Amino acid sequence: MAKHIIYQLLPRLFTNYNESRIHNGSIEENGCGKFNFITDKALRSIQRLGVTHIWYTGILEHATQTDYSRFGIATDNPSIVKGKAGSPYAVKDYYDVDPDLAEDVPHRMEEFEALVERTHARGLKVIIDFVANHVAREYKSDNLPAGEEDLGAGDNPQWAFSPLNNFYYIPQTLQIGSYTEFPARATGNDCFHAYPNENDWYETVKLNYGVFYQGGGEKQFLPIPKTWHQMLNILKFWCAKGIDAFRCDMAEMVPVEFWKWAIKKIKDQYPQTEFLAEVYNPYNYRDYLYQAGFDYLYDKVGMYDYLRGVVSKSFSAEGISNQWQATDDIREHMLYFLENHDEQRIASGFFCGGGAYAEPAMIVAATLGTNPLMIYSGQELGEKGMDIEGFSGMNGRTTIFDYWGVRSIQAWANHGKFDGARLSNDQKELRNFYSTLLNLCTKEKAVKQGKMYDLQYAQADYYNKREQYCFLRKEGKDTLLVIVNFADRPVDLHVIIPQDARDYLCMPLTDFDAVDLLSGEHYPASTDHVDIHIEAWKGKILKFKC
Repeated sequence: MAKHIIYQLLPRLFTNYNESRIHNGSIEENGCGKFNFITDKALRSIQRLGVTHIWYTGILEHATQTDYSRFGIATDNPSIVKGKAGSPYAVKDYYDVDPDLAEDVPHRMEEFEALVERTHARGLKVIIDFVANHVAREYKSDNLPAGEEDLGAGDNPQWAFSPLNNFYYIPQTLQIGSYTEFPARATGNDCFHAYPNENDWYETVKLNYGVFYQGGGEKQFLPIPKTWHQMLNILKFWCAKGIDAFRCDMAEMVPVEFWKWAIKKIKDQYPQTEFLAEVYNPYNYRDYLYQAGFDYLYDKVGMYDYLRGVVSKSFSAEGISNQWQATDDIREHMLYFLENHDEQRIASGFFCGGGAYAEPAMIVAATLGTNPLMIYSGQELGEKGMDIEGFSGMNGRTTIFDYWGVRSIQAWANHGKFDGARLSNDQKELRNFYSTLLNLCTKEKAVKQGKMYDLQYAQADYYNKREQYCFLRKEGKDTLLVIVNFADRPVDLHVIIPQDARDYLCMPLTDFDAVDLLSGEHYPASTDHVDIHIEAWKGKILKFKC
């Protein structure tokens, strides 16, 4: 079984070579990346990192302040669009792609289809978002297939709730700037009133899957609600275009029953399709895996939050064991990551101020289990995310709302050459670390499919459990000893490998020569202990045959 290494990128940002970076700038001022600019050269460079899947974020047509009316695309009221470019999660046509990303707007779908073909030709899988919980407030498909009814077109707005409606209606007037709506519709974050504030998802409307939230959460699933059929058809539309997997936005805000029904139908027709769920409540994890049928879940409130706390000196490294143990029965389904578009950049002033400080956390996330790993474009370059772009202020995140040029990615891309010629030495060193780490994840049998044994409990003198962490991975005779140092100083460690570990992993008591897969250095050691020096904020992955 292959270990998934996912690379998330926003085409809008990824191949935007415009360096003007005007605050709140238009697409003409700040530029925008294009499908066609993600060339085979770009894909080859991503693949060489060790990546197996690319999550193309912001593909579907969404609300924007840019005027495409000359192409038959309805304009959006700017009062209900976040940023000049708009949020990728305020989808206004599930059957179309973002015109910003096309060189030739009337042929935007063909340009995306060509990108999918290029990605597959490079041996990479394609992931796109499926935003099932909500749509843009002015949703209207301009690419609706024959025989399909547009969302909301057949609704009776006099019914606050009906499984025959796509939306929830509130007998009040909603007023947001120059935009007026009556009756009001519930927001994507479940505001069932007409007065959402600036922190609400006011630009979106919640979809109705047959749950009567105003009536205590009563479920009316028989007959199957109309929205279920419409959303299933949308999934089939994209599967037919060769999409390999869907990252399902806010999946836990959509009933498990819908996912169970839809995922089974998709997998019956497209059995290789995979589904990744954004679920934050650990109490729901197993329902969304075992009942709904998802393949993978975000491990955000567990492993991500904890590793961030260790890097930030808030938590002890010893507690990493509690995190993997909490999901041990489903760990192969948990997606580990340290960055995505929702989270602050590692190198930002809000996290740890430099990408290299997270190297030990990345080693743990990458090698602790067989489960998938994700990185966010620019993470491997130490992108700081400390710009004031427009709608998105200086918050340590790279904007998803604005037209912008991301400095680190532009330095790597070098106007489409993707040779890294403009990277600093520190950026090159960090990218080399990521490339080495991610490639060994897909090549080393002990990482892809091996057993894991946590050694933290067995450590004694010459080992600080708050700042160091260690474990074994083993498959056949291939054995890896992973040791990381979260301290801001170098350490000399005496790492104990107890008898229990040797028994569990069938390791005879013997001396061996180990090679560090990250540096290529060799170390003498034995299967009962290892004495080793590790620099501050670094780690070792020692491989030996046993």
